[in-house]
Amino acid sequence: MIWDLFLSSLLLSVVLVGIHAHFGREIIKRGIIFADIAVAQFSALGYALSLVLMHGEGAFVLTLLFSLFASLLIAFSQRLKEYAEAFVGLLYALGVSGVVLLLTHSPHGMEEIRKLTAGDVLLVPFSGVLKSALLYAVIGLLLYLRARLEGILKELSFFVLFSLTLASSVSLVGVLVVFALLLGPAIVSLLFQKGIVFAWVYGTLINLVAVAVSFNIDLPTGYSIVFLQALAGMFAFIIKALR
Repeated sequence: MIWDLFLSSLLLSVVLVGIHAHFGREIIKRGIIFADIAVAQFSALGYALSLVLMHGEGAFVLTLLFSLFASLLIAFSQRLKEYAEAFVGLLYALGVSGVVLLLTHSPHGMEEIRKLTAGDVLLVPFSGVLKSALLYAVIGLLLYLRARLEGILKELSFFVLFSLTLASSVSLVGVLVVFALLLGPAIVSLLFQKGIVFAWVYGTLINLVAVAVSFNIDLPTGYSIVFLQALAGMFAFIIKALR
């Protein structure tokens, strides 16, 4: 049973880190760092709304619609680029407060808020891992085909695929875990001029250490992943700066 949980976490880490590292590298290069957490938070807002209105039915559709809406707003905010980051910050604040307001009177509200913030990777069933792997494989193929597009279609397709990825992953592992997986492996690979494969392997190893530590000393797995990804990324940044 223990090894089944660990194996499931290993496979989920491999699946999640690969696609998120790619998007994280693109987001960092575009200079819209907080766009990812704002979009992820709006995905969580869509999920919370599905819990309130439909007891979780149609959750994926609402999370996708809300993440797409947030992505479009962020793309629109680039028209006033000097104020875009402030707009993204307000968008994130709106998403956080919206989730809390929606779930305040829910019988399991606090539990759902905690899950949407940083879920427990150990509790994701193997069926969920398999569905995510298939979805991200399709997204990976579409990202490859996207390279043939030009202009507005290329830009729009990026945000659509980004939204689709976040709509899926937020419901699995929560906003903060998604944010950590987007930025942690991506920033380390870019700092040391490594490619996506390095980011994928590095991010997966950090995740596995976090899962092992959280399991052995009974800590929340999601927050352990966020903590170690952030700590390792900051450590790498300091080393690079000192050099």
